[in-house]
Amino acid sequence: MSKRFPRTEVEGISLSRMIIGTNWILGYSHTSPAADKLIRNRHSSPSSITDMLKAFLNRGIDTIMGPFTDNEVLQQAVKDAEDATGTRMIIIDTPIINVDDNASARKEAEATIARSKKAGAALCLPHHSSVEQLVNKNKGTIDRLPDYLKMIRDHGMVPGLSAHMPELVVYSDANGYDVQTYIQIYNCMGFLMQVEVEYIHKIIWNAKKPVMTIKPMAAGRVSPFVGLTFVWHTIRPCDMVTVGCFTPEEAAEDIEISLAALENRPPDLEGRSSPNKTAIMK
Repeated sequence: MSKRFPRTEVEGISLSRMIIGTNWILGYSHTSPAADKLIRNRHSSPSSITDMLKAFLNRGIDTIMGPFTDNEVLQQAVKDAEDATGTRMIIIDTPIINVDDNASARKEAEATIARSKKAGAALCLPHHSSVEQLVNKNKGTIDRLPDYLKMIRDHGMVPGLSAHMPELVVYSDANGYDVQTYIQIYNCMGFLMQVEVEYIHKIIWNAKKPVMTIKPMAAGRVSPFVGLTFVWHTIRPCDMVTVGCFTPEEAAEDIEISLAALENRPPDLEGRSSPNKTAIMK
């Protein structure tokens, strides 16, 4: 029987420490418009997404993160994978909400959060592009954040923050906001990170709640072996790594590389194809 992936907890909810990412399902390659189109063409219907989700579920990786609100194809793929495997998936939604300071915008934000619940989310982490608008560096606060966290609670979900900006983690912890987990970019290249890798490492280790790291392979700029091995060896046992894949085969490789890193052993993988390997690589 295949080894099941290790788990952690966020406010009593058991999550797989590997989280299924959705950029390479929804078409956000961070590479080129052509790559975005390639992704969207492959995953334009639920069936191809479902096949990949099953590869994760069969290894005990049941947690998925992404913009689920109003994304019917992704929601259907999750349902189909659940039906096929008999395993319930844990959805982490990252909705973009209107954070303008007026009654109409607050009503719109609450309606978005309500749709997050309807999509089946157990955890709701407002998207960094929304939350960063509320940051006050002068005061070290995230103004009006508690209003949105309460909306998430009122709709029966656990609140967290998508924190590309590292100040979000620091300010949230310092002010005691009702934030139970964070999303933070973390990779060995510093890709899309706003400060040095070493500083984000300290942010993660000092965070009061578990951290969901994202972009471990720097959107394809480093190999899975390099990217995943680095992140797994430099985070805490409570933290998670979000991995985006294009095919079930990629998922299987990333799972094996990750388990090998956690078990301090070499991964059991075939070598890469090459038309003329040197003798040492054969």
